[in-house]
Amino acid sequence: MVVDDEALVRSGFKLILSAADDIEVVATTAGAEAVDTVLRTAPGVVLLDIRMPDVDGLTVLRKLRALPEPPVVAMLTTFDTDEYILTALRSGAAGFLLKDTEPDQLAQLVRTLAAGGVVLSPKASRAFWQSHPAATAVDDEEAARLSRLTEREREVLRLIAEGLSNTEIGTRIHLSASTVKDYVSAILTKLRVGSRVQAALLAQRAGLLGEGQRRPGSGR
Repeated sequence: MVVDDEALVRSGFKLILSAADDIEVVATTAGAEAVDTVLRTAPGVVLLDIRMPDVDGLTVLRKLRALPEPPVVAMLTTFDTDEYILTALRSGAAGFLLKDTEPDQLAQLVRTLAAGGVVLSPKASRAFWQSHPAATAVDDEEAARLSRLTEREREVLRLIAEGLSNTEIGTRIHLSASTVKDYVSAILTKLRVGSRVQAALLAQRAGLLGEGQRRPGSGR
C-alpha cells in the first residue's frame, strides 16, 4: 500500500510495483484515509510519506504501529537529510526510501521489507548522519554493548544493517535461517535494542558497514 498526499506519486509507485509479478498494490491513499484503508485491505507493507499536509506521516505511523497486527512500514521522503527520519525509525518504521529511488530497485526494496529486512539506503543514511552529527556519536555504554558481540555476531549485525533478511543473511554466510534467527536474537539482547532497525542504526553509527568493507573476510 502506498500513502502519499500527491496523486502523481501514488500512481507512479503503483505503476512501478504492479509490474512485478510477486507484488500486488492493494491500495493507494492520502494520509487521512491511511489507517482505515489498512484495516480494510490488510497490506503486508506500507510505503508512507513522512510529510503530508492533511496528517503527518509520524502520526499515521504511530497509529499503524498500535494496531494488533501492524504492517511493515517504510517512510517515503524527498530529502535524505529529513529531520523526521530518526524519529520515524525510533518509532517503529522499518526504514526509509527516497522518492527518487531508481525504479528497478523499488520492487527489491519492497521484497526486503516483506521478508523482514530493513531498508536503510547507504547513500541516504550517510547523508542523514552527516547532517545530524549530534545523533552519530556512539556513547561508552553502546560501545561496551558492541564489544560483547562475537566476530560472527558482528558479521550478522553488519548484514542486518545492509538490509538483508534472515534468509538472505543465511545465504550470504552459509547458515540456515533458523541459525541466523538465533544470532539476531542474541544480538538484540546484547545490544539491548528492541528491533532490527535499532540494531541497524547502531551499527551504522558505529561505522560497522565501513568495517565490513575494510575486512571482507571477517567472521570466517
